[in-house]
Amino acid sequence: MHVCVNILDIKRYWEFLLKFTFRRGIHPAGNKNITQALPLTDFPTPSVVSIPLSQHIGAPAVSVVAVGDAVKVGTLIGKAGGFVSANVYSSVSGKVTDIVTTRTAIGARVPHVVIENDGLYEESFLPPLVSPDASAIKARVADAGIVGMGGATFPTHVKLSPKTPVDVLIINAAECEPYITCDYRLCLEKTAEIFKGVEYMMTALGVSEAYIGIEDNKPEAIKALSDLADERIKVVPLVTKYPQGAEKQLIYSITGRVVPEGVLPSDVGAVVDNVHTAFAIYEAVELGKPSFMRAMTVSGKACTRPGNYWVRNGVGYKDVADYCGETQEAKKVISGGPMMGFAQTDLAPSTGKGTSSLLFLTEEEVASGDKPISACINCASCASHCPMRLMPMFIERAVDAEDAALAKKYHALSCLECGCCAYVCPARRPLVTAMRRAKKLIKEKGV
Repeated sequence: MHVCVNILDIKRYWEFLLKFTFRRGIHPAGNKNITQALPLTDFPTPSVVSIPLSQHIGAPAVSVVAVGDAVKVGTLIGKAGGFVSANVYSSVSGKVTDIVTTRTAIGARVPHVVIENDGLYEESFLPPLVSPDASAIKARVADAGIVGMGGATFPTHVKLSPKTPVDVLIINAAECEPYITCDYRLCLEKTAEIFKGVEYMMTALGVSEAYIGIEDNKPEAIKALSDLADERIKVVPLVTKYPQGAEKQLIYSITGRVVPEGVLPSDVGAVVDNVHTAFAIYEAVELGKPSFMRAMTVSGKACTRPGNYWVRNGVGYKDVADYCGETQEAKKVISGGPMMGFAQTDLAPSTGKGTSSLLFLTEEEVASGDKPISACINCASCASHCPMRLMPMFIERAVDAEDAALAKKYHALSCLECGCCAYVCPARRPLVTAMRRAKKLIKEKGV
């Protein structure tokens, strides 16, 4: 009997045994070389900013300013609308000229506070904290409006207040999405500040152990972080594979713990937060600086001035495009990464706490290219690469039949919407769209 052995499969199996990783996933081209060597620089803020009052998961913030009000950098303009919500602050000094409801990058229509920038950047920060305890740190995180800055934008004070005891904090520095390099630059340029932020998070959670997970394609950042690591905060080089930075995959890669469907990471003793969030917590505690600015990558071959920038909230995508030299060759503009980001129909939205990147891609870079969508050929590539071990082809068929019960049976609610299935599909099936439709159908039918 002859046995066909796939050498690549054996290699990946030994990778799994010898290094920190998870099962399945994909290896898309990183394209990080465009910006990874470019240090963070200040983005020129335009004369007008439009700051969305919903830059987070949960209830939108409620405006606490009116047209005509004078504001400073760090003035509260939106009060959290509930426990799962976040305060919103002005990113410039000047005058409120309008409060309008308009579209965000993800398509939601929310109120925006429009501020005329006076160019003075007068500041009004919170008072710094000295030797704060757990409750003071959590209160400061809430007051500062800090959210998960890897893109998920879940209010961080909620994560730091788990309902069940946890014993480990995991910091996500994987940055597994192609093109994006702003977290990488943070790890190189703000290493000490990140570690201080991690220590404050550990105090808030009452844990004595933390891990910083970072993909092994970032050796310079690994060295910078490792130079400050100790017995309490360890640096874990992870196998470079997408989606290594997904919460459940990261927990499994580092601790071996499995987060079951419908269960929170805290239920298995872990809390995961982004490395940029740790930096924001350091600034909020020691400098009193609320969240109104973030590191952001602008990249893609249709961009003539790519880079990593400190960008204030409320900067229009059109302003980013104008400064960074978007060209007519841009076939697609994506807010976020190419795998999980949102394609933009125009440049009307503005930046917020979760805007990790803005990509201007040429036709050559856009995967859909010239190949049309065709019928499923039953190759099962989507299932064999799904990091959640789902069967996307069956979920798509259930959605097409509007069978919510069947979609739920196939665990559609566990989908990460990471895009692995659509990436490997030779028929170009819109599988991520099908997963989102499945979740909506299950919710609507209440199954």
